[in-house]
Amino acid sequence: MLLSPTTLILCAGACASTNNGGGTPITSVGAENSAGAIRAAEEVGAAHSPQASLYLQLAKEQFDHARRLTSPDDLPAAALMLRRAEADANLALALARENTEKVEAQAAVDKANMLNDAVVP
Repeated sequence: MLLSPTTLILCAGACASTNNGGGTPITSVGAENSAGAIRAAEEVGAAHSPQASLYLQLAKEQFDHARRLTSPDDLPAAALMLRRAEADANLALALARENTEKVEAQAAVDKANMLNDAVVP
């Protein structure tokens, strides 16, 4: 089911205006989730992969922008921005892992080829 942008914004606003049961505004939870995703992407080396670094940078910018939205009227926009930051950081994480796996796979292929060349006269 596809949702219109207006519906998504209304849903984000409704989510941002509610509490998560513990009394903490959802933007605090969103900030923690976003920050954690950004840290995870940084730890796996997203900054060293061209594609991953782009999404990591987007996530950082969105996170910083959301943190500057402090007015109560800005809470829905901040919550949405934090979700976008988390999604971009998770994408950066996945791209960084993919890049690492490709490099490791190529190294294994190269080693196998080298061993094969050494065995076959």
